[in-house]
Amino acid sequence: MTGGYLERLPLAAVASGLVDAAEIWSFAGRNGESDADCNRPCGTPDPARPGLTRRVFRADGPSPYGSAEALAHVAAHGAPDILCVWGLGVDAALMEACAGAVTIYNSIDAPALRLPDDIARRFDLFLTGAEWQSDEIRARIPGARCLMLPIGPEFASGDTFHPTGAPKDRDVVYVACTQPYKRHDILFDALERRPGTSVLLVVGYGHMTEELRADAARRGLDVEIVGPLPHDEVNRQINRARIGVVCGQHDGAPAILTEYQLAGLPVLANADLVCGLQYITPETGLAAAPGAEFAAAMARLIERHVDYDPRPHALANWGWQASIVRLKAGIDTIRTGR
Repeated sequence: MTGGYLERLPLAAVASGLVDAAEIWSFAGRNGESDADCNRPCGTPDPARPGLTRRVFRADGPSPYGSAEALAHVAAHGAPDILCVWGLGVDAALMEACAGAVTIYNSIDAPALRLPDDIARRFDLFLTGAEWQSDEIRARIPGARCLMLPIGPEFASGDTFHPTGAPKDRDVVYVACTQPYKRHDILFDALERRPGTSVLLVVGYGHMTEELRADAARRGLDVEIVGPLPHDEVNRQINRARIGVVCGQHDGAPAILTEYQLAGLPVLANADLVCGLQYITPETGLAAAPGAEFAAAMARLIERHVDYDPRPHALANWGWQASIVRLKAGIDTIRTGR
């Protein structure tokens, strides 16, 4: 089972037999991009992933998203058995159209809820990235059922991310978009404290790539920048490094936390990371505060990287097979209570 951030949970649900088929619905903000506008009445079945179809509906306005096209689709074909909503959410009309479904929400960000309370209280289950997020949701939605099971680090695939046995020509890899909240400055400050440390940045979207390149050159740091890349190439690049780092603080539980581990790399995380520190254990790596402590922990982990074997622990505890068992138990509890 291989797939990216948005595909993991649906693919795990199909692979485990929880559902027969899954769809990923997204919203287009412009005319000419939806399935209806492009004459795709069956959506776009994914030829590489049996059981997965993508659909694009025209959004009628800003978030939480409403869509006459989505409502028409549900009216014609019925509501899904399970409706998962990520991020900025959908409007009350679509929630009502899918009233028979088990409804699940994950903010995929540090804010626990990114939708209004009147819509949030319609959900059966909230997936969170930290216990404080669960507490915040229950404070806003009394009686809310929460499960600490963020869709990024959980449901990860050992087929997508795995050791390749390639030579290690970089000390550190950081896979992150080039935006301020990913705190590349923490890594660069640590590199200044540890001259001679080599770093690979694997970047996706973001506006700071050239700024980071210039900053590294100004400081005289050994930093290589590659990307954007497809998943298999990201795995290959990760395997070039001895350790992986996560530097953000106000971040949702980053998927790369467990992707590093599945690729066989121990992880150094910012101890101030607000979501996801549960994935840093004695078997998988270290957490350290920014500054001298982070630099020292980085050096220590590089030196001891061969002593770590995080992949078995990651597969057993938050690989997709383990995650889907926990999700299914939550869904079964909801269905039993109806």
